[in-house]
Amino acid sequence: MQKLQLLKETFFGLDAVQQRLVIGSAVAAGGILAYAVHKRNQVRSIPLGEGWWGAGEKPLSEDEKIYPFMVQTSDEEIKDLHERIDRTRYTDPLEDSAFQYGFNSTHLKIVASYWRHEFDWKKQVAVLNKYPHYKTKIEGLEVHYIHVQPPRCENQKVLPLMLVHGWPGSFYEFYKILPLLTENQDGLVFEVICPSIPGYGFSDAPQKQGFDSLAAARIFLTLMERLGFSQFYLQGGDWGSLITTNMAQMKPQCVKGLHLNMLIARRGFKMLWSLMIGPYLPFLVGFSREDVRRLFPYFEKNVWEILRETGYMHIQATKPDTAGCGVNDSPVGLAAYILEKFSTWTNMKNRDLADGGLQRTFSLDDLLTNVMIYWTTGTIVSSMRFYKENLRNDPDKTVAKGVSVPTGLAAFPGELMHCPKSWAQMNYRNIYSYTFMPRGGHFAAFEQPQLLANDILQFARKVEKFCTR
Repeated sequence: MQKLQLLKETFFGLDAVQQRLVIGSAVAAGGILAYAVHKRNQVRSIPLGEGWWGAGEKPLSEDEKIYPFMVQTSDEEIKDLHERIDRTRYTDPLEDSAFQYGFNSTHLKIVASYWRHEFDWKKQVAVLNKYPHYKTKIEGLEVHYIHVQPPRCENQKVLPLMLVHGWPGSFYEFYKILPLLTENQDGLVFEVICPSIPGYGFSDAPQKQGFDSLAAARIFLTLMERLGFSQFYLQGGDWGSLITTNMAQMKPQCVKGLHLNMLIARRGFKMLWSLMIGPYLPFLVGFSREDVRRLFPYFEKNVWEILRETGYMHIQATKPDTAGCGVNDSPVGLAAYILEKFSTWTNMKNRDLADGGLQRTFSLDDLLTNVMIYWTTGTIVSSMRFYKENLRNDPDKTVAKGVSVPTGLAAFPGELMHCPKSWAQMNYRNIYSYTFMPRGGHFAAFEQPQLLANDILQFARKVEKFCTR
C-alpha cells in the first residue's frame, strides 16, 4: 500500500508530458511482457565446436603434456629496450590539455625516464616467477597459465577457480588478489588458474583468422579438463567476462559459479522502457537509487563517455595490423597506448589531471611490468586482432543470453558503463549476488584486490550453501 501511495503521489507530481510518457510506456510494456518473460526463461546454449589455430594443417594427434615454464630475460633484450627508449621522438602537448587528448607527452617523458633509468626488469621477472607457470598445447597453440594451489590445511574446502583477464591487461593483473584467494578464509579457499588469452603475453598467437571468444572459451574448458577439474568457478572482466560467460554457456554442468566485474547488457524493450521510466519511477523498473545515480543523465554518463573512450575499439575491430605497427616497434608508444587506458578506465576524471592520475592507484613498476609482458612477447598486434575477430560477425552469437549457472556481479563505480541488476537479469537467469562496489574501476583485481576477493568469496559461500546441482 505504501508503494502504491508513493506511485500515485509521484505520478500526479509529474507534468502532463511526463504523465503521457509514463502511461504510454506502461501500455507498451504490457504488450511485450509475456514475450519478454518467455525469452528470459529460454536457456541459451552454445555448441562446443572445434578448431585448429596453429600454422599449417591439423595433425592427426597433438601433444597434451603440461610443461613447466619460467619467464626469462637477457641483457640483450634490456639493451635493445633502452636504445629504443633513448631514440623516442616526442610531440609537445597542447597547453593545459592534461589527458584530454590522450597520454600527455610531458608526463610520458617522466614515465619513459623511470622506465629507462630506474625500472628493474630482471627484478620484475623474479616477481612474475613467484608463482608456478605452465604451458600446454591446445588446438595448435601453446597456452600459458599460472596455477596457484593453496597451502594444505585440515578442514578446508578447496574450490577450483579460473581468473580470465582482458585487454590491455594480462595475467599479472591478478598477482595482488592471488594471496587473498589462496589463503584459508574460515574453511574455504581457492585453487587458482590464470591463463593468458591466446595472442596475449606468453600464450601463442593464432595463425588463422576467426579466433574469437568462443574459441578462447573452448580452449580454456579443455585446459580445466586437462588439469582434472570437472566442476569449477569462473571470474572475469573485460574480454574475460565474455569468455567466461561463453564457457558457462558451453558447459553449464561444469561451471559451479560465474563471477563477473564487467557486464554489457543486451539491448531490448525492457532496457528502453527502463531508461524512459527510470529517472521518474525507478522502483517500477527495478532500479535502486544507486542505479539512478550511476545511470542518469544517461547520454552524458554512458553514451557520450562510451563514444569518447572507444575510438581504439573501432581501429582494432577494423585495421588492427596497421595501427599495431607503430606500437609494436616503439616501447614508449606502446606504453602510452596501454597506460592511457589504465588512467581513464580507472577514473574518467583522470582526463583532467596532468599526470593522468596513474600513480594514485598503481605503481609505475606494476604498470610497466604489464607493458613489458606485451613488449617482450611482441603480442600487442595479436591482442588487438581479438577485437576484429569478435566484432566481425553477429555479436548475438556470443553475447550472454539465458545463462543458467549461478552468477555473481560486482558493479564498480568507475566501470565504463553501469549495468543494473534488472538489466543483468535479462541475460543471467540465476543471479546469486549483485554488489555495488564503493570504489574502483575497470581493472578491478589490479585496483581493488581486497574488495574483489571479498565479493568472490561471499558469492562462492552462497553458491556452496544453496546450490543443489
